[in-house]
Amino acid sequence: MNFLKLIRYQNLFMLAFMQLIFRYGFLKLQNIPLALADWQYALLVLSTVLIAAAGYVINNIFDQNTDNDNKPNSVIVGKSISEANAYTIYVSLNSLGVAIGFYLSNVIEKPGFAAVFILIAATLYFYATSWKQMMLIGNVVVALLLSFSIIIIGVFDLFPVVNPENQPLLANLFSILIDYAIFAFCINFIREIVKDIEDMDGDYNQGMSTLPIIIGKSRTIKIVLGLSFIPLFLMLFYIHKYLFPLVFVTVFMLMFVVAPLLLFIVKIWNAKSQKEFYNLSMLLKWILFFGIVSILVISLNMKYNA
Repeated sequence: MNFLKLIRYQNLFMLAFMQLIFRYGFLKLQNIPLALADWQYALLVLSTVLIAAAGYVINNIFDQNTDNDNKPNSVIVGKSISEANAYTIYVSLNSLGVAIGFYLSNVIEKPGFAAVFILIAATLYFYATSWKQMMLIGNVVVALLLSFSIIIIGVFDLFPVVNPENQPLLANLFSILIDYAIFAFCINFIREIVKDIEDMDGDYNQGMSTLPIIIGKSRTIKIVLGLSFIPLFLMLFYIHKYLFPLVFVTVFMLMFVVAPLLLFIVKIWNAKSQKEFYNLSMLLKWILFFGIVSILVISLNMKYNA
C-alpha cells in the first residue's frame, strides 16, 4: 500500500483511463486504420503510466520537507520507504517506461520518437528538483505534460498511418485531440495554482517561490478567478459551434463541465482555508474527468444519433 501511495496510483489510474477513453471511446469508433495493435497501445499506456509514476516518486523524494509541513500524514519517503529504495524504484520505473517507448518507436518505424520518452522523464526530474520552486514554471510544465499525454496518442496511433487519401480525416481527428489537450492544460494549470495556494505555508518554509508566495494569496485568487473564465468561455464557444445539435451531449457538458466550472468560480472568490482550496482542487479534477469522458459521450451520440 505504501508503494501505491508513493506513485499516487489514483492519478495514474486517471491518466490510463484518459488514454483508453480517447482510443476506445473515440478513435476506435471512427472506422479508421490505427498504427498500434491493441496490445501495443496497452504498452503505450503502460509506458506513460510508468514514467508518470517515476515522476511522482522523484517528486516525493525532493518534497520530503515540504510535505512534512503541508501533509505530514501523507509522507512516505523517509518513513515507510527509505530514500535509497525510493531512488531504486524511480530508476526502475523510468528505465522500463523509456525501454517500452523505444520499442514502440521502432514498431511504428519512427525510432527518433523514442526521444520523446527520454525528454518527458527528464522534464519530470527537473520539475521535481528545481522548476517546481519557480513561479509559474512548474505549473506550466505539469499542465503541458498532461496535455502531451493526449497528443502522444495521435503521434503514435494516427501519424504513422497518414496517407494522401486519409490525411484530411486524420488531421481533423488530430485537431480534436489538440482541442482536448488545450482543455486539459487550462484546467490543470489552474489546479496547480490552487494547489500552490493550499500548500503556501509549507512551501514558504522551504524557501519556494510559487505565485501565492511572491504576490500573496489574495492576488493569486484573483488571477485564478480570471483564468477560470478562459476554459468556461472556450467550453461555451465549443458547445455553441460544434455540439449544439447533439442535445444529449450539450446537456452533459452543461451539467458536468460548465456548471461545476461556474461553481468553482463562485467558491474560489470566498475561499480562505486550506481545506477549501483542497476541495476546489478536487472539483477541478472532477471537471477534467468529465471533460475527458465527454469525448465518449460525443462519439456515441453521433454514432447512434440519439
